[in-house]
Amino acid sequence: MRFWLGASFSDTGHFVELARVAERCGFDTLTLSDHLFYADFASPYPYSTSGRPRWDARTHWPDVWVTIGAMAAVTSTLRFSPNVYIAPARDLFTVAKQVSTAAVLSGDRVTFGVGVGWCKEEFTATGQDFHTRGRRLDAMLPVLRELWSGRAVTLDGLPELSIAPVPARPVPVLVGGDSPAALRRAARLGDGWIGNRVYTEEQLDAVLESLRGRLAEHGRTAGDFEIIAPLAVMPDAETYHRFAAKGVTGTMAAPWWLATPQEKEKYGEHSLALKVATMERFADEVIAKM
Repeated sequence: MRFWLGASFSDTGHFVELARVAERCGFDTLTLSDHLFYADFASPYPYSTSGRPRWDARTHWPDVWVTIGAMAAVTSTLRFSPNVYIAPARDLFTVAKQVSTAAVLSGDRVTFGVGVGWCKEEFTATGQDFHTRGRRLDAMLPVLRELWSGRAVTLDGLPELSIAPVPARPVPVLVGGDSPAALRRAARLGDGWIGNRVYTEEQLDAVLESLRGRLAEHGRTAGDFEIIAPLAVMPDAETYHRFAAKGVTGTMAAPWWLATPQEKEKYGEHSLALKVATMERFADEVIAKM
């Protein structure tokens, strides 16, 4: 079981130190989310009962790849992944160059967590069609893999082309989302799957059953497939061992979400010091026992 640090919603000035501490504490990957702007969205947010986002205009959404570049510069083993990057809200070559450059500068420590997104307004702002985003992502992923390999590709209306720099090793592609279309996409095109909500054991069992069925349709098994699942459980080693036995290869944690009242009073509820203290406690109580 590998532990991903879910650092979304953090102040931009916290990320570099969070990366240093995450590496020291034994986290495998630091992940952050992708949004372009805040507005009074007409698009319903799919992960709250109200349909409204859980954040406001003051919440930081730093550029994923710039932030990963900064964090990679102060670490040597920690991996990085967006959870998830809304690739079809951008053009193919913007995505290809951003990911490839980040992978090269980090020494191949980038995972491409990718999804189709829910916010129509962001697609409108970037000039991309919201309604074809799934089909376009399906078409984009094989071409991205070819471009990241350094091989030349031929696309309609363009001469044979390639990009540089490219990473020394393939960039793992993990598909986010638990809709039927997202699970089909993960099984057909991905190296793994990332959950986009916090799952109870019963919810996750249903997702895992569906994933296994989708993988079998493509002649694949869960044995060579990453499954990163945020879990609605109190963190302890025994629980994580049980989920690992189900095929979960990694989980996501933001230890400050479970800070005690005493910790909040001592360090300040939204402080970097609170994040560091709770990460260190999580490392001692959970990661060290896995």
